[in-house]
Amino acid sequence: MFTDRRDAGRQLAGQLAGRWHEPLVLGLARGGVPVAAVIAAELEASLDVAVARKIGAPGQPEWGIGAVTAAGPPIFDQVSVSRLGLSEDQLVALCEEERAEAARRVELYADGRAPEPRAGREVIVVDDGLATGVTAIAALRALRAESPRSLTFATPVGAPEAVERVRREADDLVCLAVPPRFTAVGRWYGDFAQTSDTEVIGLLGIARQFS
Repeated sequence: MFTDRRDAGRQLAGQLAGRWHEPLVLGLARGGVPVAAVIAAELEASLDVAVARKIGAPGQPEWGIGAVTAAGPPIFDQVSVSRLGLSEDQLVALCEEERAEAARRVELYADGRAPEPRAGREVIVVDDGLATGVTAIAALRALRAESPRSLTFATPVGAPEAVERVRREADDLVCLAVPPRFTAVGRWYGDFAQTSDTEVIGLLGIARQFS
């Protein structure tokens, strides 16, 4: 469906064009940043990054059962937590580990610069796909506390349940495809290579040169 993240960004930008006043585009690190960079360029918008970290199940780190930002409270997929027979108290250590990593990435990506102001702005949060939606929700809730004028979430593809969860957190949601048999984000890309910190920093640096 999408050649790579840049192709996904171009297709999303077409759906987002012509409806904004001084928008701020935030790529959800890391995979959302290449998508967001294309959208920001097409909309002639400022580009910055949002950081939320998945909380993996104990012993099964790829199973995302929650998410946390550098400063906000953690959120959990209560269905997954119950299925595993866990309590939130049992996840405190994992939360703090991921919170520390989120804070490290915020500092790394800022590169000594203050973040773009969110208050009063039309903010578009972009990710490369929605599987469970937990990291997107954590990011949106943290951003909502910064008083944006509006908060839109944009993604190329998402699982139906995740799209509906995230829709409840945003003022608007744009998703190009909601396949009933979703399985995984990477299935919908020809090239879904992992995005590195170096790539994120490079894309942010290029955007800052032209802002």
